[in-house]
Amino acid sequence: MMYLSDIIEGLAFTELQGSADIEITAVVFDSRKVVPGCMFVAVKGTLVDGHDYILQAIADGAVAVICEELPSRVTGEVDFLMVADSAIALGIVAANFYGNPSSKLKLVGVTGTNGKTTIATLLYKLFRDLGYKCGLLSTVENQVNGEVIQATHTTPDPVELNKLLNEMVEQGCDYCFMEVSSHAIAQHRIGALKFTGAIFSNLTHDHLDYHKTFEKYLKAKKAFFDGLPANAFALTNLDDKNGNVMLQNTKAHKKTYGLKSMADYKARILENQFEGLLLQIDSEEVWFKMVGTFNAYNLLAVYAAAMLLEQDKTKILTSLSKLTGARGRFDYIVAPNKVIGIVDYAHSPDAIQNILSTVHDIRKNNEKVITVIGCGGDRDKTKRPIMAKAACEWSDRVILTSDNPRSEDPAQIIKDMEEGVDPAFKRYTLSIVDRREAIKTACMLAKPGDIVVVAGKGHEKYQEIHGVKNHFDDMEELSTIFKDLN
Repeated sequence: MMYLSDIIEGLAFTELQGSADIEITAVVFDSRKVVPGCMFVAVKGTLVDGHDYILQAIADGAVAVICEELPSRVTGEVDFLMVADSAIALGIVAANFYGNPSSKLKLVGVTGTNGKTTIATLLYKLFRDLGYKCGLLSTVENQVNGEVIQATHTTPDPVELNKLLNEMVEQGCDYCFMEVSSHAIAQHRIGALKFTGAIFSNLTHDHLDYHKTFEKYLKAKKAFFDGLPANAFALTNLDDKNGNVMLQNTKAHKKTYGLKSMADYKARILENQFEGLLLQIDSEEVWFKMVGTFNAYNLLAVYAAAMLLEQDKTKILTSLSKLTGARGRFDYIVAPNKVIGIVDYAHSPDAIQNILSTVHDIRKNNEKVITVIGCGGDRDKTKRPIMAKAACEWSDRVILTSDNPRSEDPAQIIKDMEEGVDPAFKRYTLSIVDRREAIKTACMLAKPGDIVVVAGKGHEKYQEIHGVKNHFDDMEELSTIFKDLN
């Protein structure tokens, strides 16, 4: 419980109706979570406007309201604060309510289209192995020094975010590594946080259903770096054409990494096999358990960030050589008949190409690659044919299927994907709506030594159809089918 005067510190408001000398029990922006004595922040969302629920929030016990527009009628003794943007205000008051926890540990954010989860997870594992207490905020899961907390969004809302950071502080965490999504940046979820550093992985086609244009998507990522303080570091992938764009207006200490460019931190791939990678990093040759060029970038980013956080080089590389990445990222198993199955979260054209080109590079002979791929419903439709095209270009056979169709007709999603299949490849492409049947068919088509890639869902243990999340685990499905392959 805190006083309103403390919660609104640093908040730019145009008007205050009432007294700042009242106690606040909680900060909420979802009217369903209102409790007596709380502050309700009316945020204009993409689907729902919190201003429509102000009177209900007051009736349920809210004693203070932050809003952009006053309701037409007000009953009871309630404080009102008028602001220009409630979303920005929510970040500030949420941080204040929990004592600005991001300033009490070292917070490092990772942004980009691909690699966010792996980089953040590796940093978390690395620093715990180096003896630090740490927190993790990622797509797969949130962790507070080993305690797993289920993740529902890539980046939580400001209230949940600050609550989790506060738990990390109370547990004595020294660091927190978090994914920073473009949605979170655009919606000001991270606006009041104090970052020690930021890492940019890459930028490719994704989330245009929300941002509408690639330029707006780029600006959202860049805004994260623009807002960094002078005492933070800004680490970017110099091999990505947008890497330098991230550094243009930042006040932070600028550093770069890359495999091809003359970056501050460089690496070279010496060997790339299913068993792992041999990299030369800053003149040191190190064997890693992870696979593929994309993971060489992820490992290099983690190494560079750890160096910028003043860790010992030898200890960093020794620890990294033992670690595996995030669940659902290039996880693979081998069937009794030697068919290889790979599960990956790849759900953008670039990610699909990264995974399949990696498989192409490290297969030893003429093993066939059979790819099972779908696209999510209620998401960016423009990438559907592009993803199918990428899958066809790097596979011998492709099976188009359902991902999480959500409210859409899965058959229509597949039709959208089929638009990207070259006529010459149609004879090598199947469309099977049922994902379980699609995976089973791919396995039945595979001969000993062939590689079945199941892309799109990775770590997810559900399939969302018409608003219902049904249990579904790609790795579980593969494992069950593989037991019967001889």
